[in-house]
Amino acid sequence: MTRQKVILPKKGKPEEELFDEMEKARKNDLKWREARNWSLVYTGGPKHDEIIKKAYTMFFSENALSGMAFPSLKKFEIEVVAMTADLLGGDRRVVGTLTSGGTESILMAMKTYRDWAREKHPEIKKPEIILPMTIHPSFGKGAHYFDIKPVYTPIDPETLQADVNAILDAVNEKTIAIAGSAVCYPYGVVDPIPEMAAIAEERGIGCHVDACLGGFFLPFIRKLGYPVPEFDFKIRGVTSISADVHKYGYGAKGASVILYRKEKWRLYQYHAYCDWVGGLYASPAMLGTRPGGAVAAAWAAMMSLGEEGYLERAKIIMETAEKIINGINSIPELIVKGKPTMGVLAFESEKINIYSVGDEMEKLGWHLDYLQKPPCLHLIINPHHVPVADKFIEDLQRAVMRVREKPTETIEGTGAMYGMMAKIPDRESVHDFVVKFLSDFYKL
Repeated sequence: MTRQKVILPKKGKPEEELFDEMEKARKNDLKWREARNWSLVYTGGPKHDEIIKKAYTMFFSENALSGMAFPSLKKFEIEVVAMTADLLGGDRRVVGTLTSGGTESILMAMKTYRDWAREKHPEIKKPEIILPMTIHPSFGKGAHYFDIKPVYTPIDPETLQADVNAILDAVNEKTIAIAGSAVCYPYGVVDPIPEMAAIAEERGIGCHVDACLGGFFLPFIRKLGYPVPEFDFKIRGVTSISADVHKYGYGAKGASVILYRKEKWRLYQYHAYCDWVGGLYASPAMLGTRPGGAVAAAWAAMMSLGEEGYLERAKIIMETAEKIINGINSIPELIVKGKPTMGVLAFESEKINIYSVGDEMEKLGWHLDYLQKPPCLHLIINPHHVPVADKFIEDLQRAVMRVREKPTETIEGTGAMYGMMAKIPDRESVHDFVVKFLSDFYKL
């Protein structure tokens, strides 16, 4: 297949024509402002969004690569890191860096532990990291990039948390770190971090907590009186935590924090090259040029909301989550998986095809994520879902009824692909198919 030819126009388009074309281009985009989606977008509300847009555009052209050229961005970054460390049980020794997102934060943690092991344990030729099967795929990406062997361990079938005994069995002389979630993306539960951190501390290795989803949410619902398992720097043995400002921190896209208990860990994250003819080069994370707008918007988001703003949003999300969980569980064919700690959850069915339910919901205008092993549908709740919660449950009941009435009807939408892929035993073939699909998807 040859790609469609697109060339730079000889003459620039007029502003009105340009933005008209852009509006037409996004007509089929996810209608997240209508709250019909349950992933990808996190919003603190229209007024808050306008504040962070203004903050972003104030620093639209600035480059956070150089804190000397732009000391304002250095101030914002240092203060965002400090506030996040305080939220997550850290003392003044906790240090960190802003990154472009959770994936980069996790990649940086994995590079850190690999480079630490290279220096402290040169006898380890193929380092390993212990990962519960519910851990985010970016850990697998990091393992691939940095030549670390990922060792996946099962979860407890009842609690859906990482199985501590399985982790104990997996640890060996090549293990350089253990990772857990707070919360895990699929089921919204917190792994048994105290037990996992104790294993890491006893062996003198790293323990990373992926709090990209929960880092800016769990501390606030704990203050509201909800039960939240221990997961942060208050636990001895936790050596690093990632938390996304652009999720429940309500910053603009492109902002996450990677924290380390002590400066000695962060030093392994940095990269410096001192023999370039262009001068000395040093970078704190993966990116060279870092968008100043994302840094400024992260700081503005935290400063404008304050503790009261986060508590207010956490409260309405938890109340909405309770309504939705009760609504799902009231449908005889459906059941929410486990006991979600926050507004992140999945539900399944042992009576009907859950992917068919997802496809019926798509026909009704809802966008849900599809999980596998086992098949589930997935929700991440935000404040803008409050007005649509009742309608969602009503449509979910309608979707289940349609599937119940026509159980053998062929699945045609997203569920069809997931259903087919889940049944193929040769996972390498599935991998190759997905990579080829991705390649084709981005062809013009």
